[in-house]
Amino acid sequence: MGDKPSSGEILGIPYNFDRPSLGRLLSSYWQPEEGMLVEKPFGIGYTLNLANWRSWVVLAVAGGLYWQQKGSEASTAGSTSSESESDDAGPVEVIVDDD
Repeated sequence: MGDKPSSGEILGIPYNFDRPSLGRLLSSYWQPEEGMLVEKPFGIGYTLNLANWRSWVVLAVAGGLYWQQKGSEASTAGSTSSESESDDAGPVEVIVDDD
């Protein structure tokens, strides 16, 4: 059997399955001369370049959306018992008069 390459590209998507070193991990997330996305140090695809200001905007928006979702889940869980009782009342019969 032939040796399979541990890094390269498939359909334009990079992959790298070489054992990562600490230096390679740190340097791959901080590349000031590159764009917002850089190749992952291990695995398939791209990751954010933390030396680019656009990456920080993406992280701030994602963090804000996560915080907003957690806040709405907490407010839903803290509803009063009368609201939860009306939700569990069961089916309601509706009578429509055809006059």
